[in-house]
Amino acid sequence: MKQHKAKAQWKGGLKEGSGEFETGRGNVKTGYSFASRFGDDTRATSPEELIGAAHSGCFSMFLSALLEKANYTPESINTSANVTLGEKDGAAHIMKIELTTEVRASGIQNEEFQKLVQDAKAGCPVSKALAAVPEITVNATLVQ
Repeated sequence: MKQHKAKAQWKGGLKEGSGEFETGRGNVKTGYSFASRFGDDTRATSPEELIGAAHSGCFSMFLSALLEKANYTPESINTSANVTLGEKDGAAHIMKIELTTEVRASGIQNEEFQKLVQDAKAGCPVSKALAAVPEITVNATLVQ
């Protein structure tokens, strides 16, 4: 089994402190803070942005595999994620993830494409890991 690592460091109290995320290979290293997660600070990221990046990447790869398995060649798959952080039972909770994808692939009809999109949403490992999120949607556009 392949293992992937990441780490985070936090210094200080919740509202005035700050931290840094780093992937195991060191390819991604970025800061985060209370203000970047719950406020308007755009100089740093948040755990939810990283979840969105992971989800959109995993979904895109899984959809690519499904298209190939169905004998279609995807030219490009561009997916973005909007992760909504809200409150549930008095604590922060990811309430919704909206994936938006635009796919360029020839020969496939929209009905079959939309079925593969739903299969990718249900089957990608990150979607499965995020099963506790109350709502995950995908808005998919096929460009030919």
